[in-house]
Amino acid sequence: MAAMDPLDVVVVGGCGHVGLPLALSLADSGYRVGIDDIDAAKIEQVRSGSVPFLENGAEALLRKLLPSGRLELSADPGLLARTDTVILVIGTPIDEFMNPSVRVFDRVLDDLVPHLKDGSLIVLRSTVFPGTTETVERRLRAAGLDVEVVFCPERIAEGHALEELLTLPQIVGADTAAAGDRAEALFRRLAAKTIRTTSKEAELAKLFTNTWRYMKFAVANQFFMIADQAGVNYSNVLDAIRTDYPRAADLPSPGFAAGPCLFKDTMQLAAFTTDHFPLGQAAMQVNEGLPAYIVAALERRYDGLQGKTIGILGMAFKAESDDPRASLSYKLRKLLAWAGARVACTDPYVQDDRLTTLDCVLEESEILILGVPHKAYKGLDVGGKDVVDVWGALGAGIQL
Repeated sequence: MAAMDPLDVVVVGGCGHVGLPLALSLADSGYRVGIDDIDAAKIEQVRSGSVPFLENGAEALLRKLLPSGRLELSADPGLLARTDTVILVIGTPIDEFMNPSVRVFDRVLDDLVPHLKDGSLIVLRSTVFPGTTETVERRLRAAGLDVEVVFCPERIAEGHALEELLTLPQIVGADTAAAGDRAEALFRRLAAKTIRTTSKEAELAKLFTNTWRYMKFAVANQFFMIADQAGVNYSNVLDAIRTDYPRAADLPSPGFAAGPCLFKDTMQLAAFTTDHFPLGQAAMQVNEGLPAYIVAALERRYDGLQGKTIGILGMAFKAESDDPRASLSYKLRKLLAWAGARVACTDPYVQDDRLTTLDCVLEESEILILGVPHKAYKGLDVGGKDVVDVWGALGAGIQL
């Protein structure tokens, strides 16, 4: 691809967990794709053929596509002037008051407006606060741009993006038929099918999806706490509930419900509704309270944790991931330290100078806590040490 050739689509935020798999999939389907990202170091890393995070199949696909000429990477937003289709992988985070923060969107739009063309289709990809699509379109039109904005949410699970982009239905949230048709045509090469909605319907569909998962995890964790306080083996209870009983098949096992999406999106719904979504608030208290519940249980059992060495196995926010964002293992680490324990942490994937090796954790710790059920820990020989495994993933059932 020559340096000034037109691009079919530019992905802004294209080196992240959502943007890069999408850009690679689009390029693999035949589109000429530009990847724009403010992180110049990641741009160079991707340009060299290395993916900055764990994603099944992504590095092999990247190395296949780089020589094809269908990928162009830049930290310069001027790349947008060469396309009439822009995908923004920019979400709305929550602030310290659990309200959505639009500062990131404001800053990104300020940077991009000088480079957008009239007639462009702007696709919002990351989860946003309801009404954001309409707000972005109004703002761009107020800046003198004749553009259309749609919301086509990502629905992938980290680690499985390349597969799910091709197998899951793509929601296309558009408020005009023309914009919906353009967005549908864009994703038709990828998605197994498309589902048309308005922009706000799509925004709520994505938030409801993530919140429903978060609430199911909260129910599982609350059930575990109730059974534990009753002195009952929750593994036996869960087995009795789910075995050959399809109406309970979707009850998850307990464990840390963490990561950059579920908690944040539940709190966005709480900020959106007039009653502040008491069900979501309760789910947040249960899920965020599980580390404290574990620490309190250990303090009772050992008559305090002062001076004890406790090891945490797994610091990512979920299994088989290197992503530590909003991981509750870090919250657990802090609470244990406040309780007076010395804490040693390990993870086979997370890059963090504060972590140590698995061998060191096993050797030094008196008590082990499974923070994340990585496959590497299944069947692990812990040398007879006390183990806390609320996931029930080590092979001995749920243990606290």
